[in-house]
Amino acid sequence: MYFDIKAFLDAQTQELTQRNPAVEKRVELRGGQIETTRVPEVDWSKELQIFYQADINKPALRGAYAVDSVAEGDTLRRTYCRKTGIDNAVERITVLSVVATPAVAQEITATLTQDNPLFFSQKRVVMHTTDGRLSDYQVKGVQKLVLFDTLRYSAAGRVLN
Repeated sequence: MYFDIKAFLDAQTQELTQRNPAVEKRVELRGGQIETTRVPEVDWSKELQIFYQADINKPALRGAYAVDSVAEGDTLRRTYCRKTGIDNAVERITVLSVVATPAVAQEITATLTQDNPLFFSQKRVVMHTTDGRLSDYQVKGVQKLVLFDTLRYSAAGRVLN
């Protein structure tokens, strides 16, 4: 069984919905300029939806990922890499947690890739927690459609309160 991202995100969504914190969002636009805004109310189930795409804890994916676990002091780093020949968008996930509480992630990083003759997309999603609560998150990506320019994007959120 892999790290249960869905259960982790469900718990975060529930906690954030109850607490209802504001979020400072930062978006990098096409020209490289950065726009920052404060969002007072957030629908957390929608806000974290992209992270649910990194869920590999499904029966169809059992055995599809190589797992590497390394303890560094009191930190446990688990990396899940998609095995060759497996057709799934999630390429790699790294989960950092405290050895004593491995189900509580301090950082989750995932790379998701889609590639076919007409379309290429890759996104890297990262989230950090402090004391088990989501503190910030980021999505960076690139999309390329045949005959169109490459689109690079970046968005980040920092939980306030």
